[in-house]
Amino acid sequence: MKKILLMVLAASVTWTVNAKEIVKERSIYRNVVIVEEGDLRCMRFETRRRQITNQACMDMTDSNRLVFEYAHGALAAYAINPQPKRILVLGLGGGTLSNVLHELSPEAEIVNVDIDPVVVKLAKQYFDYREDERVTSEIKDGRVYVKRAMLKKEKFDWIILDAFNGDYIPEHLMTREFLTEVKSLLNEGGVLSANTFSNSLLYDYESVTYQNVFGKLHIFKAPTKGNRVIFACNCDFEKFPEFDQQLAQRVKKYGVDLAKVWSRISDRVDWNTDSQILTDQYSPANLLKQQN
Repeated sequence: MKKILLMVLAASVTWTVNAKEIVKERSIYRNVVIVEEGDLRCMRFETRRRQITNQACMDMTDSNRLVFEYAHGALAAYAINPQPKRILVLGLGGGTLSNVLHELSPEAEIVNVDIDPVVVKLAKQYFDYREDERVTSEIKDGRVYVKRAMLKKEKFDWIILDAFNGDYIPEHLMTREFLTEVKSLLNEGGVLSANTFSNSLLYDYESVTYQNVFGKLHIFKAPTKGNRVIFACNCDFEKFPEFDQQLAQRVKKYGVDLAKVWSRISDRVDWNTDSQILTDQYSPANLLKQQN
């Protein structure tokens, strides 16, 4: 299973072990730890392989700054749908991205879904995650939430997939069936942005699965970390919108250089298109067993 370790070399991973532990809480899923090192406060998940994985980080000297590069890339979705009325985020982390979205789109309804109540609790206590009449949290498995939203015929203008269990993206949130369900929740012109990984053993399989469901994809690759953001749209999406100067000014306060983000967005197909599509029957777990 040594090859599996390559999967988690992403922006959420750090090998620093000298951080000061502030609090540790056990949930039914994992230990959730809050640490501080230098100017950063981070939320970490302890995994069975004892890797140190940062799920959220906040700059304590500048709480506006988005620390993770993938979050910078995710904001480019505003160019596709600049006035989202309903936003769904699967995977809360520290809630820092939700706070930014609420400031950028104060009239939008934002629903944050996370399976772990401890994550939501600590996000409020240590990362200033804010809820109000427009920003709410749902303690549910993301797949369960999506299925129930389908039954209620709910629609969203922007869906952000950012679920990570400490080892990798949960396998049931990567399949063609799941992505088809997610697509059914998008309004006409609705956009999907998914935080995935550039150096995963599943890169080709993930890519062809997203391509099979959504067609044209545009990809942002983080400049120094292993994250990538997949953009897809329930619309004619042959070309990513041009660089938006007005949007660039709006996101400067969060430390986001949108010109650099734009320069790293590409529609180049750099994966093996003959790779097998991930399904509920052919899962990442089965794939990993083949690498053993």
